[in-house]
Amino acid sequence: MAQKPSIPKGTRDFSPNEVAKRQYIISTIKNHFEKFGFQPIETPSFENSETLRGKYGEEGDRLIFKILNSGDFLSKVSDEYLQNKDSKKITAQISEKALRYDLTVPFARYVVQHQNEIDFPFKRYQIQPVWRADNPQKGRFREFYQCDADVVGSKSLWQEVELIQLYDAVFTDLNVHGVTIKINNRKILSGIAEVIGASDKLIDFTVALDKLDKIGEDGVKAEMVTKGISEVAIEKVQPLFSFSGTLADKIKQLSAMLQTSEEGMKGVEELTFICNAIDAVGLKSAKLNLDVTLARGLNYYTGAIFEVAAPETVKLGSIGGGGRYDDLTGIFGLKNVSGVGISFGLDRIYLVLEELNAFPETVSAVSKVIFLNFGDKEVLHVLPTIQKLRNAGIKTELYPDNTKMGKQFQFADKKGIPFAVIVGESEMANNQFALKNLLNGEQNLVSENELIENLKQFSF
Repeated sequence: MAQKPSIPKGTRDFSPNEVAKRQYIISTIKNHFEKFGFQPIETPSFENSETLRGKYGEEGDRLIFKILNSGDFLSKVSDEYLQNKDSKKITAQISEKALRYDLTVPFARYVVQHQNEIDFPFKRYQIQPVWRADNPQKGRFREFYQCDADVVGSKSLWQEVELIQLYDAVFTDLNVHGVTIKINNRKILSGIAEVIGASDKLIDFTVALDKLDKIGEDGVKAEMVTKGISEVAIEKVQPLFSFSGTLADKIKQLSAMLQTSEEGMKGVEELTFICNAIDAVGLKSAKLNLDVTLARGLNYYTGAIFEVAAPETVKLGSIGGGGRYDDLTGIFGLKNVSGVGISFGLDRIYLVLEELNAFPETVSAVSKVIFLNFGDKEVLHVLPTIQKLRNAGIKTELYPDNTKMGKQFQFADKKGIPFAVIVGESEMANNQFALKNLLNGEQNLVSENELIENLKQFSF
């Protein structure tokens, strides 16, 4: 008995309609990446293991998909490693390559490797799949796409301003209005930890603060206590739990709180510059908001931190994020190359568009019209017209077999094709086309030019 086919856990098949919708999102993002001056690069699906290993922390290293060496990969492993079942040492000897875990580390490798060919500041975008040996669950997959845009080689805060505008432009174009672009700054978080006397607990402090919307004020305070943060320090941070007002109000409150921290005030200055610039130019449909609890990628980011939240009517996590890093390429020996980047969450953006019913009707893999097959002579007659329709950008297909009309109409109905063209001997003799609207049953005889114009006008 044949084995039932399946796919690995954490991977997905996509139907023609799903692919069309995903490509619509990707093409919109790509279009704006290029409008903002970002250039595309691609890196291999797999890298040398040493390129990826040690860059994501112990947990990240565990989630890297290793690729077995070709041939008899066990032949070079020492008997001692095998007998001791030393998996780490065995893995290092049997796997020299791994699937990329993200696009950031390969990008850093690319910049260092091609630094003599790159004009800095270098604006790059990359839209490719990545792989993680994660535990599959709803919304979390082992294979998924990342859509990244980064600028390296510039410390200018105008880059942050443009990335906020880029987010706004993309989501406006996707008809997802009302997203909130949350902004914070690593220097502000460091400054807060400093003024409350908890600099040595910065990571614990911010990880707990980041959970405010999930576990509430009491939960955050309890977690801080368990991490060794004093009651006095927690009392000093009390204003953060009732942080409110306009963007300007929040910055003013932060400035007052961080007066004694040089690092914190640098963060306030950077934040003020970015927010003033955005206030001057305005946003089309997004909202910019300061979120002092935002601490994503704290070990990684050194300046601005971004996270994009879906419109309030959609209950979903972040749909984008990023930030400023000062030493991305340092892991490969090229020091002091500052950068800033953002990412779009393709899969979550897809869910948002579905929930908001924001996909245009024109986003479909379905043909707009099908020519029915009455025989070889008739097909030869209509082929030039089919070509003209395709040249006009109209998705057109020909039913390949000369079979019963009922079967051909049934095929069109199952695929959701809205129009059919019928050309028999009578239509050929009069150089006409019978255009049938399969949605309402109407049928009219038209000329070739009328056929093309009618199909152009129909939105589908």
